[in-house]
Amino acid sequence: MFERFTRGARATVTGAVTHAERLGADTVTEEHLLLALLDQEGSRASFAAATLGLTGRRASLEASLAAARRRGGLTRADTEALAGMGIDVGEIVARVEDAHGEGALAGDERKGRRWWSSGRPFTRGAKGVLENSLRVALGRGDRFIGEEHLLLALTARPGVVADVLAEHGATYATVDRAMYGAGGEGSAKAG
Repeated sequence: MFERFTRGARATVTGAVTHAERLGADTVTEEHLLLALLDQEGSRASFAAATLGLTGRRASLEASLAAARRRGGLTRADTEALAGMGIDVGEIVARVEDAHGEGALAGDERKGRRWWSSGRPFTRGAKGVLENSLRVALGRGDRFIGEEHLLLALTARPGVVADVLAEHGATYATVDRAMYGAGGEGSAKAG
């Protein structure tokens, strides 16, 4: 599948590996893909990110992603659902961190085999984003996978990254509209 990636999409994937290495992560996650996408310039995805204000709020995005890691990867919807049952996730995180140190719930997703030559495997979620980017591209009638397909796939895959992007105004629909205009939503949402 990697042979279908454009130069920019390949740079995003290798950039994700670099982010994982810089952060000392044992695996490459959807978060690393997002951070690498935000590093790219001159593409539809970078234009959409700038239009939606993501590049100007990178620190806020990173803080939201860090907060989600501290919650053990729970989305805001998960946290709210648990609160509805009387479970205070913030209190649980505080107690676990008191006992085991800050970030104890961040976890390690070493479940996959080595999927990338860096020696750092991609998590199931990151692989899913790459696979969904192919579906997004094919759904649009594109033969190659570009950064725009990666960004759309990140917004389409349920989880923390899509949740954080939505909190910052970047849903599948808004990203699609920013990249392709009002009539851009002609493709099926990958899932």
